[in-house]
Amino acid sequence: MPSSANGHGNSSTRSTSAIVVDRVTGHHLFKIDGYSFTKETPTGTAIASGEFTVGGYRWRIEYYPNGRGKKSADYISLYLSLDKNINGKVKVKVKVKYQFDLADRVKKQLSLISKPFMKRRKFEKSKYLRDDCFTIRCDIVVMREIRPEEATFVSVPPSDLKQQLGDLLETGKGADVVFEVGGETFAAHRYVLAARSPVFNAEFFGSMKESDAVAGGVVRIEEMEARVFKLLLRFVYTDSLPKMKEEDIMCQHLLVAADRYNLKRLKLICEKKLRKYISVGTVANILALADQHYCDGLKKACFNFLGSSVNPPVASII
Repeated sequence: MPSSANGHGNSSTRSTSAIVVDRVTGHHLFKIDGYSFTKETPTGTAIASGEFTVGGYRWRIEYYPNGRGKKSADYISLYLSLDKNINGKVKVKVKVKYQFDLADRVKKQLSLISKPFMKRRKFEKSKYLRDDCFTIRCDIVVMREIRPEEATFVSVPPSDLKQQLGDLLETGKGADVVFEVGGETFAAHRYVLAARSPVFNAEFFGSMKESDAVAGGVVRIEEMEARVFKLLLRFVYTDSLPKMKEEDIMCQHLLVAADRYNLKRLKLICEKKLRKYISVGTVANILALADQHYCDGLKKACFNFLGSSVNPPVASII
């Protein structure tokens, strides 16, 4: 009989939870260059820093050289103010720490003290005032939401789908179609190809499925090199390309193949890679390729190169 029924036996449970505080941190450096001139500012009058953003809110530091009120008239006072132009009531939980920052004056690690107020007489004799200048660092922590969160003991690894599909292509396990390209053969899977390419989909499952091109389960590809088709298949299965020798040449061939099988992402990748190979010796060929296969971005890059003052005019190249 189960222990829960008779009260006998040992049992234990374990659970874990946590409190998570969503917070954003940031800091702002406020330099006062010409401290002695700011001393003429009346008590209660602030000199504001430039506006800065932390936690999605805009802030300013208010520097009172002679205090904010009569009780602090002998002190340097600092306050943090929220942008007054924000519409509606905003409740923001924030922690602030003011410190003197000596990093730009002393050749050693950042030296900080944590005092929001200091008597002017003491400050003027301190090491923090140099050449009539000092810098205040304001560290801000904006706290947003406090929420309970259950602890997890399950670790989810990153996806290895690309690796698995790549292995499927390499092993040919379950392949149901063979391509013959440039004297070499490549085994592949119709459903994978059809899912990735509208052209393959039409060829295998559309109105073209009875075509002689796929008779007997063998597809003969004309006007394409075997090495190019191999890279094309690799991209279809893994959505990525390996490092290529003669990358500029291979990208030109792959661009043509990508256009042929309506692989838009591969086509754009080739366009992007070819842009860095545009030169006086290649621009004519690349421009002709871009025009033939409707690569607007690559065409613009070629025209920008030709229109550059350091390059010869179009008429001398084309």
